Amino acid sequence: MDWANVTPGELMDALREVDWNMRPRPLTEFFARFTPPKSQGKLTSRLKCNIYYYRANYFALLVLSFVVAFFRNPFALFACAMSCLSLLCANDSFAQSMSEKITRSVRKYHPPTAAWMRRNANVAAAPSRPYSKSKVVHICGFQRLHVVAFLCVLSFFMLRSSRAVSTVLWALGMFAVGTLAHASLRSPNLKARLSSYREEFRAVWRGYSEA
Repeated sequence: MDWANVTPGELMDALREVDWNMRPRPLTEFFARFTPPKSQGKLTSRLKCNIYYYRANYFALLVLSFVVAFFRNPFALFACAMSCLSLLCANDSFAQSMSEKITRSVRKYHPPTAAWMRRNANVAAAPSRPYSKSKVVHICGFQRLHVVAFLCVLSFFMLRSSRAVSTVLWALGMFAVGTLAHASLRSPNLKARLSSYREEFRAVWRGYSEA
């Protein structure tokens, strides 16, 4: 495959369609041979080939970057999780399922509190008018709107105090620098070329099969 003629859009389409259920390449192969590219065209071709061939390794590098970043700042992980929870609670199914699970857990230790939390479980669960736009959902006895508003405000202060945004940007920056450095300096080996030709043959064969 001539990677110099592959556009970024075609590379993204290939990464979206290719099988990601594969193990990362061995470290002995991943760090085998590094040489500077001889020209701008060689650099572009090498970047596309390595990103496609070592995609599982780069994904592992992304996960490792976030692990290191949140290890340095554990409170940022909790702040990000709280932000995700506040967004997920906007979904009716998730909000009702979470409320039910929390209520069942509380009932094991204090039934009166669980009964209080369940008091509005079936009240106004459906729209009061047939064509009203939304229904009122309760989470642990409180209106979902109030719970989401509280979680959003709490998440905002947690993200601000924990510098979670800076932590996420640091992880993404480390991943980008590491990926670009490796993809630029790692010389494409024979396995990468053979893998590219194999995927190209499969794509052509699928085209003939669908025709």
